[in-house]
Amino acid sequence: MMKRILITGGAGFLGSHLCERLLFEDNDIVCLDNFFTGNKDNVAHLLRNPHFELIRHDIVNLVYLEVDEIYNLACPASPVHYQFNPIKTIKTNVMGVINVLGIAKRAKAKILQASTSEVYGDPDVHPQNESYWGRVNPIGIRSCYDEGKRAAECLMMDYRRQNGVNTKIARIFNTYGPRMALNDGRVVSNFIIQALQNKNITVYGDGSHTRSFCYVDDMVHGLISMMNSADEFYGPVNLGNPCEFTILQLAQTVIKLTKSNSEIEFHPLPADDPTQRKPDITLAQKKLGWEPKVILEEGLIHTIEYFRNILKKA
Repeated sequence: MMKRILITGGAGFLGSHLCERLLFEDNDIVCLDNFFTGNKDNVAHLLRNPHFELIRHDIVNLVYLEVDEIYNLACPASPVHYQFNPIKTIKTNVMGVINVLGIAKRAKAKILQASTSEVYGDPDVHPQNESYWGRVNPIGIRSCYDEGKRAAECLMMDYRRQNGVNTKIARIFNTYGPRMALNDGRVVSNFIIQALQNKNITVYGDGSHTRSFCYVDDMVHGLISMMNSADEFYGPVNLGNPCEFTILQLAQTVIKLTKSNSEIEFHPLPADDPTQRKPDITLAQKKLGWEPKVILEEGLIHTIEYFRNILKKA
């Protein structure tokens, strides 16, 4: 039976891939986006499909829809974007989440909250597992996002306990791939664009801090697996690639794959930037049978080709 699925933030980088995959699996998709960081071009190729609907709307404002499932991806995810209007960011994570939970409660829809590894803050536990409560600065420049996503998880759990809403929480770690925005501001897109333009690659700190990078196809598979898992498993669950790389290693790999003449230059580390980030995905492996398949170099090759084509058009 065809499901009607709402994807908020559906015209964004991750959301557009999710729309595409779920539409391919014969679902009726409602893509809702306010286009702050989303882009119509990401879903333009889906508009010809009669089972795809695109709505311009901001989830901070009420919307009434009849759906079977909701993937709530609506929120700017890069520091450049979520710090641009921090009050709007936390409104999206609180008022917006209350609104989509209202749809789920009224329509008896299952809802998945796209949370983030940022709920762990600058961790003193490594790798991070779901039982770790995090180490977050509640008043820093990243707090609108970090604390906003923590509040969103709280709301998910309270709606589950108080109202019986079928909620699920996925904590997404660094994800990359085609359709990242040129001005995304995250490390993978920054490095690739700088390398393709033969500009110096900007590394913050000494390059020894680490990240774990998950290719977008693997992440989409993880989100769908979480949504389709048994109702009694509601998370939170970590979704990410447990292979850890230093930022310097990433920069060197991008230079090699692009055959760039770029050199690496070092700048001061921004405030509250985590020094280590690596998911423990034991729970996802056990409960979802999920783990990422795409290695970093393979995913970077696809992403580099995407940005090379975008820059040619720019």
